[in-house]
Amino acid sequence: MATFLYRLGRLAFRRRRIVALVWVALLVAAGVGASTASAPPDDDFALPGTQAQKAFDLLEERFPDANAEGATARMVFRAPSGEKITATDNRTAVTETIGKLGGGQAADVSDPFAKGSGAISADGRTAYVSVTYQVPATDITDRTREGIEDAAGSAREAGLTVETGGDAILVEPEMGNAEIIGIAVAAVVLVLTFGSLIAAGLPLVTALIGVVIGISSITALGATLGLSANTTTLAMMIGLAVGIDYALFIASRYRAELTEGRDREEAAGRAVGTAGSAVVFAGLTVVIALAGLAVVNIPVLTKMGLAAAGTVVIAVLIALTLVPAALGMVGKRIFGRRVRKAHPATGVPPAADAAGQRPKAGARWAGFVLRRPLLVLVTAVLALGTLALPVGAMKLGLPDEGNQPPHTTQRKAYDMLSDGFGPGFNGPFQLVADLRDADDAEGAAAEVTRRLKKTDGVVAVGPAAFNKAGDTLTLTAVPKYGPGDARTEDVVHAIRDQAGDIERTTGATVLVTGSTAVAIDFSQVMDDALVPYLTLVVGLAFVLLTLVFRSVLVPLKAALGFLLSVLAALGSVVAVFQWGWLGGLLGVEQTGPIMSMMPIFMIGVIFGLAMDYEVFLVTRMREAYVHGEGPGQAVITGFRLGARVVTAAAVIMISVFAGFIGASEPMIKMMGFGLAVAILFDAFVVRMALVPAVLALLGRHAWWLPRWLDRLLPSVDVEGERLRTAPHPEEHAAVVPGPPREEERTLV
Repeated sequence: MATFLYRLGRLAFRRRRIVALVWVALLVAAGVGASTASAPPDDDFALPGTQAQKAFDLLEERFPDANAEGATARMVFRAPSGEKITATDNRTAVTETIGKLGGGQAADVSDPFAKGSGAISADGRTAYVSVTYQVPATDITDRTREGIEDAAGSAREAGLTVETGGDAILVEPEMGNAEIIGIAVAAVVLVLTFGSLIAAGLPLVTALIGVVIGISSITALGATLGLSANTTTLAMMIGLAVGIDYALFIASRYRAELTEGRDREEAAGRAVGTAGSAVVFAGLTVVIALAGLAVVNIPVLTKMGLAAAGTVVIAVLIALTLVPAALGMVGKRIFGRRVRKAHPATGVPPAADAAGQRPKAGARWAGFVLRRPLLVLVTAVLALGTLALPVGAMKLGLPDEGNQPPHTTQRKAYDMLSDGFGPGFNGPFQLVADLRDADDAEGAAAEVTRRLKKTDGVVAVGPAAFNKAGDTLTLTAVPKYGPGDARTEDVVHAIRDQAGDIERTTGATVLVTGSTAVAIDFSQVMDDALVPYLTLVVGLAFVLLTLVFRSVLVPLKAALGFLLSVLAALGSVVAVFQWGWLGGLLGVEQTGPIMSMMPIFMIGVIFGLAMDYEVFLVTRMREAYVHGEGPGQAVITGFRLGARVVTAAAVIMISVFAGFIGASEPMIKMMGFGLAVAILFDAFVVRMALVPAVLALLGRHAWWLPRWLDRLLPSVDVEGERLRTAPHPEEHAAVVPGPPREEERTLV
């Protein structure tokens, strides 16, 4: 592989203008495709195979006029202390508000004063109005939202306490600032790393080109492949991350090759042949982790993972072709002005000078770890293990309005309903009964209602509603406990456990759905998928890393280190967002359960990036070892040559993810914090401490591979041994020429 990539790098360097034009053409084509494509579809949140999804599908089939995907809003009214909501003035204010909520996009507005509505609390002070809309929440206009706010304001002027909830009033959180912060920090880090504005800008520009092509392609194919606009979020985050990393690694290796006395084309070829090999395998680990999300069997996650994986593939291709082409275009400016002035003939510092200027912190740290490997290993494991302890108390769930900050109108409406009608009122169950096989539909409905009322934990059951054909009924049940209470899950299971008896007795098939049941089923799907997903991703990556490092113990160490860092990150998330530790410092206003998809999401994203750092750092060590250095010296050499790049890449990633901690949306804040601390732990504790400590303890055994396996595995030559031994007539090791000539020899 190193030889092929070497030739590719030289070709891209020599034909840099053609390569650049090809990528510009792809950028334009993707942009045109995105601008002319149909509007992307809305997210189709489905849970195939779950009872909640089966009930939802049955509702869509048998109640086509119900518009199950339409947005909803709920306005809660409370009369002043000592008054009833049914008092003349208060009733008039509520009725006038109902009139203002109708029209426009609204499909139906309920009347709390209608007989049998059940929309007035037992104490008579609280009432609520439900509004359903003709369109999903993503299509609700600003005018409709402003109408809801104006209607609530009018009722407040009449002396009522009014709060609103529902997905109709939700606005997509702004996340652009997080990306800007990440790019700004990346620019600063790259300038400090390279000491040249041109060299710092090269990884940013190439990464942005890749991200724009990837996102534009997703938009262009959105309507055809069913990719929603939200699919681009993960693709943008990961594409920017790996795009900067990969370009940074190749550009850094190119500069190192120049300082060793090679001409520019040869340096580009060797940079792509060696660092590019690491980029290919690092990219493959990310693709495996993202594409593996298909194992979860949730269409939204599958599409997000595949779209992000496609963006990673583009980032790898850009690193292997556009980056060496760009290196040819910048010429001497790959080094800073001070270096160019000191060496005007070549623009490159001699190897001796470069060695003197290179920071020694990485080598000093590696030397310390080699002297005290057991101390470093035990300290790192204990620290990460301690941080991972809260994982044992982690509670998973989907966010609802009860998890919103206390000052929001959604949370206030949630609390008012809980106080007035009971905690379970915010998470009612919806039962759907298929009566096609029932001999007596009315009798079956009565039996379902009777059993439901006798179920422990159910406090209220609404009247049964039949569809036009009379072969399906729905009814609502209110649990005794809130949506996030563990006892509510027991109630759902108790209802579902009776379904078999009901079907045998009446012929009716009973299914339970509703937001609470969906959250329970979603958490169960995540739990069931975690082990298969982890096995698939870690197993495939283990095989890949065994191929790269020609070792069994190094990939095993890499996988175990990753598990330790991701558990420590999840433990930190639990401590902050579930327990409230340091919540005030991070702006966490409300604690609650951890988002159900958080563990798998973090495993998928962090595993790929963690293996990036593993490949980047350890391939340098492996390269030094293969080229004759002892195990200990190879570790020091790997740190001397690779630690600075890995540190820069990690700081950039931490900054990108940490920018999302400032988001107003709690779930986005949680994801930003979790990803940032996971990168922090994995890059600086696992890769910078555990890796050299374990390698120091293992010595030559770290690179052991059974002979039968060595014969079985193909040789990919990631460390570029063939480039060192094979003769290259084009290479002039003793002389570094000036700017590259336009006339270059062709590759043979």
